[in-house]
Amino acid sequence: MSGYFLYHSIGTFPGKAAAMSKGLAAFSEIWSAENDGQWPAALNGRKRFIDLWSALIDAPAGSLTTTENVTTALYSLVGSLPEASLAGRRVLVAADCFPSLHFMLAKIAPRFSFVLDTVPMRPGERWVREEDMIASWQDDVGVALLTFVTSTASHRSDMARLVEHGHRMGTIVGADITQGVGVAPFSVEHSNVDFVVSTSLKWLCGTSGAGILQLRPDLLSRCEPELRGWFSQENPFSWDLDRFAYAPDARRFDHGTPAILASVASLPGLEWVISTGVDAIRAQNFALTSRIIERSLENGWVLGSPLDELERGGSVMLSLPENLDAATVVSALREQKLYCDARGSTLRLSPGSVTSLDDVDALCDALKQMME
Repeated sequence: MSGYFLYHSIGTFPGKAAAMSKGLAAFSEIWSAENDGQWPAALNGRKRFIDLWSALIDAPAGSLTTTENVTTALYSLVGSLPEASLAGRRVLVAADCFPSLHFMLAKIAPRFSFVLDTVPMRPGERWVREEDMIASWQDDVGVALLTFVTSTASHRSDMARLVEHGHRMGTIVGADITQGVGVAPFSVEHSNVDFVVSTSLKWLCGTSGAGILQLRPDLLSRCEPELRGWFSQENPFSWDLDRFAYAPDARRFDHGTPAILASVASLPGLEWVISTGVDAIRAQNFALTSRIIERSLENGWVLGSPLDELERGGSVMLSLPENLDAATVVSALREQKLYCDARGSTLRLSPGSVTSLDDVDALCDALKQMME
């Protein structure tokens, strides 16, 4: 029994340790060799990471590059936009966005002369409704950041509806797809978003430090990142200090010497997701989450996630009763080799490829005993 319900934190797959060890050992041999082949091989590994990501989300060639995480990706994007996109306008986000992004936007708002407008959740509700986002979204919104799947409710946004409205308002619309990509289908082409930020940590079974930034080519061509360096150029080996010119594609968002190791370490996860197929991963996850929901409804537990599969990501959130301390519950489950976590009084359960129906029943049995 695995008992692993932490795909919202770190994803895994059968044989992950061996696959990562093999890849990292090969990188170590290349990087330690006493020859001149290190950088060509390392950059080829990074290129494969970029190519796999591009294939996964249907991104046009040259529109995607690596970042450390979603926060640095969004910061770099904001700092690259033409002044008219932000100055005197609003940046719209939902209150259930990933907190790190809100922290960063709130800090830089005065510097870029925009107003950060955070659409709240309705009292007693767990996610921001699409109609409330739209009601707050007029033509003074320069940039809107959507959350594909939320980390505290597993609510899956109606991206098509929101993006269509945003473009009618003349807004640059971006999406943080971190909590959904790999378990819910996402396509840059079909969603029509202007930019995407994500990491490879969760359902993609990668490592920290392996983030991405992707932009529509027409937006990309208008961006001039503040954070720039020798790798931002078409020819990184140009040493002419007075003739800097941005690369024509997503490489303009590169800057200093690129980090390689996180991309290489995340390749096995990306390869596994693409070879398995998001539809197959979703089907297996749906069987497991459906059992969690079924058992929860049987026991009268309060669900903090949508019941409709099309409105839900790969996780199910449970609200613990007031008499149960979340940390104590997580610790007690850990002792039974059942692994999950909590945010406040919300228990987060994310089953994946190494989780079985028996694991789900064992977890629900343990929860029932604690709640009684």
